[in-house]
Amino acid sequence: MTMFVRILAAWLVALPGVAQAIPAQQLRDHQAARAARTQGKILPLREIERRVVPQMRGAQYLGFDYDPDTGIYTLKFLRDGAVIWIDVDGRTGQVIGRSR
Repeated sequence: MTMFVRILAAWLVALPGVAQAIPAQQLRDHQAARAARTQGKILPLREIERRVVPQMRGAQYLGFDYDPDTGIYTLKFLRDGAVIWIDVDGRTGQVIGRSR
């Protein structure tokens, strides 16, 4: 039982750091997307969403990630308990990949 308590305690101590890392990455994604949009390199997120979200009927839109190295938005949806990722070229707005 003592070993279990130690592992649980270590996990609980590490949890806040992990939880903070996720929003930090999301903030960097948002900042990179904003900078690229301001420079005219990619379409605004709202334009990407306007094109893609209506195509995902019956799915809940969860948010997006942005890869500044490739200029690709990844929009995330949830439908029937499954996560669906849609990759969109930020320059053209074209869907270039889809999971599931």
